Amino acid sequence: MKRTERLHALSEMLRRNGSRGCSADRLAREFDVSVRTVKRDLAALERSGAPLWSRPGPGGGFGMAVGASLPPVSLSPAQAVALLAAVSAAPDAPYADLASAGIQKILDVLDPRTRARADELAERVWVNPPPSSSRAIRSALEQAMAEQRVIRLRYTAADGATSTRDVEPLLFASTNGQWYLVGWCQLRDAIRWFTVSRIERASVTKTACSGHTLQEVGEPPANARPVHARGE
Repeated sequence: MKRTERLHALSEMLRRNGSRGCSADRLAREFDVSVRTVKRDLAALERSGAPLWSRPGPGGGFGMAVGASLPPVSLSPAQAVALLAAVSAAPDAPYADLASAGIQKILDVLDPRTRARADELAERVWVNPPPSSSRAIRSALEQAMAEQRVIRLRYTAADGATSTRDVEPLLFASTNGQWYLVGWCQLRDAIRWFTVSRIERASVTKTACSGHTLQEVGEPPANARPVHARGE
């Protein structure tokens, strides 16, 4: 059994056993591996985000929260490197840090042979990304978008004029190598596109967005599309 298959089977066995859990010895016998290998696999599952629990002492063992499961992970070395390259080349993309952490979770549960080949191939892909904007600003923008809360911006326009705006975030957009926050500007009472690199400060307020929709933004640029369309 390949390691990726064993990790999936291990997670499913823990999920089925629920609150009873399983001892490391039992898991080792079930999968015909050593206790050390089982504990290494459990550590990999935990790093990947699986909600594991452990209970020490006689009668103890390992388990997974009821209703939780880890889908099988099967990537080729080229697919793994494609993910790494995409994130490394676009550090200003929304949720880039979370994407990087997610990729690391995937790499952690790859079988050793695939991981080694992916690591070797990754050394053959170099990137020279542009300077990244403030992590604090990007975090605030990401939080406001995810939670649909008004964000207060200190913004300098192309003509040099600086203002403070309360904005209801609607979407992130990238065009011509530049990232924008598109939202309803309460100061202008209209949809506005804010260049992320021109945002000097950003803070998430406690005010919920009032319900403006993506349709109000209008037609996207000719080559623009969602990063994942529904049904694809």
